[in-house]
Amino acid sequence: MGAEQVDGLVLGLRRAGVAVPVASTVLFVDAVARLGTRPIDVYWAARATLVHAPHELAILDEVFTSWLLGGSTTSLGGSAPLETLVFDDAEDDGADTGADDAVDDSADDVRIVRYSSVERLGERDLATLDDDERAEVDRLIDSLRVRGALRRSRRRRSVRHGSGRPDLRRTLRASMRTGHETIERPTLDRVAEPRRVVLLVDVSGSMESYSRALVRFAHAAVRARARLEVFALGTRLTRLTRALTTHDPDVALREAAAAVPDWSGGTRLGAGLAAFNDEWGVRGMARGAVVVILSDGWDRGDATELAEQMARLSRVAHRIVWVNPLRATDGYQPLAKGMAAALPFVDEFVDGHSFASLDALTAVIASDHSSPVRSAG
Repeated sequence: MGAEQVDGLVLGLRRAGVAVPVASTVLFVDAVARLGTRPIDVYWAARATLVHAPHELAILDEVFTSWLLGGSTTSLGGSAPLETLVFDDAEDDGADTGADDAVDDSADDVRIVRYSSVERLGERDLATLDDDERAEVDRLIDSLRVRGALRRSRRRRSVRHGSGRPDLRRTLRASMRTGHETIERPTLDRVAEPRRVVLLVDVSGSMESYSRALVRFAHAAVRARARLEVFALGTRLTRLTRALTTHDPDVALREAAAAVPDWSGGTRLGAGLAAFNDEWGVRGMARGAVVVILSDGWDRGDATELAEQMARLSRVAHRIVWVNPLRATDGYQPLAKGMAAALPFVDEFVDGHSFASLDALTAVIASDHSSPVRSAG
């Protein structure tokens, strides 16, 4: 399967209204590599990784036929034909594209599929969305899943097949069931496990246009049941992990806002990081973890203190990712004193102004490769 075919299927699903995050696309490509490129195998790989709700199954059937089978009307099961698809942008209600004239939509084998412009909405700045667009982006954010980069565990676990040292205890137990014949030879091996992820979300007044969406992103990350902790940064540090465990994202957002006494207040990033390092980070939570700071870098505190605390954090964290919604602004330069003080200790400096940038952030967190900012800082 070529990359253009993968792109075609994912793009078709997104145009049809299905939220397909980058992580799902990666899983789909990996599944196809394992199963093979027969149409039935590709179909079930897509069904297992790209759709997440019952109503999306019918959309997958249509888009799969249109993109991967070149518009063929033969179904995978061979029992019934699928409709010919005609895509029509629902936003262009006043424009006559001629699609209705070219296709007789009264025929039984023709269906006109209208879709919302998810791609364009994904690139919109979160601060410019109206209520309807914000509700749609909220739904897309809720579909994101966050997982830390994999690392080799220090503890050894028993595996059936591996290159580690023999697991004598399990080998002896297994031989007792086979007349003391050694048939199974389990081994003890170090396995891969995801790194812990720590999200530090700036909820100060300067981040008011973005903090709601960023906390919602944090809620989606907590729902993924990864090794993840969430803190709010303002004039003080507030742990939000427990408040965000509620399944309903709107309820979780209200509980998080209630738990933060200084929501939309001032910013003291240095003091907040000092509290995190003293109480949580240096003691163990940040050791070997991917620490993600979501902030515009505006700080009323001491820039020297922020630099000192970032240095402490960088010595124990595996990677530090700084997400700044202002970075996507034309002509942006990290000149704010907080951002300038922190940047030399940051491994990845990325955007955070739109759903597309948050979707890309999930891949940055899951990756174990950095584009070091420290050397450039």
